[in-house]
Amino acid sequence: MAVLKVRRYGDPTLRRRANPVGEITPDVRNLVADMVDTMYDEVGIGLAAPQIGMSLRLIVVADDETREARALVNPAIVEQGGEATAEEGCLSIPGVFAQVTRAAWVRVEAKDLEERPVSILGRGLHARVLQHEMDHLDGVLFIDRLDPVARDRIKRKIKKEGLPEDAPHRAFAL
Repeated sequence: MAVLKVRRYGDPTLRRRANPVGEITPDVRNLVADMVDTMYDEVGIGLAAPQIGMSLRLIVVADDETREARALVNPAIVEQGGEATAEEGCLSIPGVFAQVTRAAWVRVEAKDLEERPVSILGRGLHARVLQHEMDHLDGVLFIDRLDPVARDRIKRKIKKEGLPEDAPHRAFAL
């Protein structure tokens, strides 16, 4: 399919609540294929539609075991528990990494591309990826989950230095 341009911090699409996906059309299927190509091209393990400029409640994530990409349409976290802190990065904020505390496990319900209901129990990194990508659907970036001092320091640095064009991926970017 095609590799799409990933929207960067400052793009207003990243701050909007995404709209639910209605019918799963050939256009939606093509968008998913493009999102998967883009995610792998960017060396990511997850990608949300708002990150490529589409305000839709649609994410793709690498499967925890097979590493194959999986599309989740209109996903919702229905259960969560525990707490885990780990370093996160984001394809939309290249070169920026920070420790983020999230639920240690989540149960997500969504539909697949055949409009069948799916339920996924994510633990560890998979739980983190699911939460990170679903935040994008609500206009939330990982830096919003930081304490105010750390978040403001990152924002000031971005404002002063901008974002690097070819930032190395030293941690998983989501």
